[in-house]
Amino acid sequence: MKICRSAPVALLATAAASALLLSGCAGTDDAKADTGAGAKVRVIAAFYPMKFVAQQVGGPHVKVTNLTKAGAEPHDLELTPKQVGAVSQADLVVYLKGLQPAVDKAISQNKPKHIAEASRFAPLEEHGTEVQGAEDEHAGHDHADAEHGDPHVWLDPIRLSAIATGVGESLAGADPANAADYRERAAALVTRLKTLDAEFTAGLTTCARRDVVTSHAAFGYVAERYHLNQIGVNGVNPESEPSPARRADIQRLARDRGVTTIFFETLAEPKTAKTLAEDLHVQTAVLDPLEGIKDEAHDDYFSVMRANLDALRKGLGCS
Repeated sequence: MKICRSAPVALLATAAASALLLSGCAGTDDAKADTGAGAKVRVIAAFYPMKFVAQQVGGPHVKVTNLTKAGAEPHDLELTPKQVGAVSQADLVVYLKGLQPAVDKAISQNKPKHIAEASRFAPLEEHGTEVQGAEDEHAGHDHADAEHGDPHVWLDPIRLSAIATGVGESLAGADPANAADYRERAAALVTRLKTLDAEFTAGLTTCARRDVVTSHAAFGYVAERYHLNQIGVNGVNPESEPSPARRADIQRLARDRGVTTIFFETLAEPKTAKTLAEDLHVQTAVLDPLEGIKDEAHDDYFSVMRANLDALRKGLGCS
């Protein structure tokens, strides 16, 4: 009888011990996921193109967190305390200095272990908007956040290749055990980007027109690489508004050069571009600056860039 009465007690004790053991094991596994052998390298990316490169180069060895949520405009990003904490704990931060002041501040204050700053690998350049005579603050380069020039360097596949190589070396420094794999994956991405560059070169060689009127002057590197002429309605800053004088100059230039398409983008207000197109009796089309992708399950850098190429070819009458 004593045995029968004490059995439940023994079973309860055994169950409790098992629960504690399981709890202890779970805690050990969680810790291992963060800091143990085989743990993923914690990478913080400032916005989509930096995330894309980090994921492509890092592969299975990294866990990439994007500070800018999908479909959001990155220029005016404000960080939450949790995001600032993530920056401080990151093994590597991939960003573009000057584009997002909040990110620059978080890095300066928290000093993450390793950083990959894109303009170190692909220096920025100044790009005007190719409209002369408009007497307002938006007539030339006006991006308030970019310290060194036009920040949209990722739209040039060759310049993004240099960034990919730099991120590969940065990951190799943060995780020497997998350095060879990072360099191999970076080289594979560079090959794909060079193929994309060849597609743009071939696709934009013979066009009836070479003037690209865009709502946001984000395509200076594309224009430079493929010998196009960018005419930006709103300047480099997507939130700026053109003055009446600037609108008039753009209308005159568009008529004089036989422009048939006004390009607007996915993340910025298209009203100004559409109004301009209506005034000129021309069509509109989307040209995506790839600052953020709304649906990453269906699109990525390469698919959007190829859609941009198609839009340019149609709008410029390329054969």
